[in-house]
Amino acid sequence: MLTAQFMALLDVFIVNVAVPTIGSELHASGAGMQLVVAGYSIAYAVLLITGARLGDLLGHRRVHLAGLALFTAASLACGLARGTGELIAFRLVQGAGAAVMIPQVLSLIQRHFTGEARARALGAYSAVVATGAAAGQVLGGVLVSADLFDTGWRPVFLVNVPVGLVLLAVGHRVLPRDAPGAVERSRGLDLPGLVLLGAAVSLLTVPLVLGQEEGWPLWSWLSLGAAVVLFTLFCLYESRLDRRGGSPLISPRVLRHPGMGLAVFRLLAVMAVNAGFLFALTLHVQGGLGYSALRAGLTFAPTAVVFGLVGLTWRDWPAALQGVLIPAGFAIAAVSVACVGAVLKGGGDGGFWLYVAFAGMGTGLALGFSPTLTRALATVRPEDAADASGLLATVAQLGQLIGVAAFGTLFLNRLESLGAPGAYTSADALLMCTYALAATATSGAVSGLVRRRR
Repeated sequence: MLTAQFMALLDVFIVNVAVPTIGSELHASGAGMQLVVAGYSIAYAVLLITGARLGDLLGHRRVHLAGLALFTAASLACGLARGTGELIAFRLVQGAGAAVMIPQVLSLIQRHFTGEARARALGAYSAVVATGAAAGQVLGGVLVSADLFDTGWRPVFLVNVPVGLVLLAVGHRVLPRDAPGAVERSRGLDLPGLVLLGAAVSLLTVPLVLGQEEGWPLWSWLSLGAAVVLFTLFCLYESRLDRRGGSPLISPRVLRHPGMGLAVFRLLAVMAVNAGFLFALTLHVQGGLGYSALRAGLTFAPTAVVFGLVGLTWRDWPAALQGVLIPAGFAIAAVSVACVGAVLKGGGDGGFWLYVAFAGMGTGLALGFSPTLTRALATVRPEDAADASGLLATVAQLGQLIGVAAFGTLFLNRLESLGAPGAYTSADALLMCTYALAATATSGAVSGLVRRRR
């Protein structure tokens, strides 16, 4: 299950370092390349909660395997695409497959693990979720640079095919079958809620993904405003449906669960910092410092490795530290990301201290993410597992989109205002961006401290 989760997350970022090669070979426009990258994320974000509900209706094992099959087939089609239009269409299908299979991971963990076993499973899940972004950059750089069999960018998609086939074969043998009564098939799909939420998420994600490329035209701001209106209507409709005894797409009792609102804020903050950091640093090392795709990808390896180690071991740390791990993690991330900007100031490579700062980022982000997710889900009732997993998976994805849009825009606008591109001006733009990232991480630390004082 976690291998499938990791594979789907890789595909959010693995294409980033392959974009120049894809654009050159397919003669794609800038907007076309944006859609190659964004199509997956848009379909993924829009359909996540729907995928969670489908698992509740049809069975988590069955829906996970169906989504995995669709994702694998779409990956093959992406790798064989002959033009930009085909690649964009298949990326949308690939994102839909991921949105169907991924929510079932948390739901199956919630339904089949209890106590300490559930905590360990959620810790492993957290490590996979947050290292997927950095690992995607690394693997993308390796595959593009290797140019296997003179296939250029195509292995970034084709690598999913053998992995997906193996997972399908293993999944049919080892995934627990849905026992009678384990799935609440009496619950409806809530089509009005689905339409409202899908439209709201679409109106939010499309301008976030394409706004910078298009220069933030009027339509992008109108779309964001309409998203707020539709989100409000969605919340009102869901509350009314719940009062009437219906089956809302997101149960209000999940949102009212103790600590869930704070967990949503923290997940948004940590994923926005994570994605914004990776995006801005990628632009700097490839555009400003002239790193190759392979070197740029490997730059993120220390953060990914430390994140994974901390995410898997934090529960074994002394009990006296457990209560302050989350605010401390955000504080460490804030200091570390500011240090990244400082050591790269002036256009240098940062030397030894850059890797110290990277390790600090991995530690801080892991402590901000893993305990938050684990504690938010630890006491959720099994019947609410699908709703909670869909909600938090969507929040994590939206956090990444918001981070890329907000901090990517800040970096690019600052770089443009400085005039001539180069290592020095790029480092200056990165420095401003890291200060904004540090401020966002600080807000996560403050939220944790406020919570502790209650």
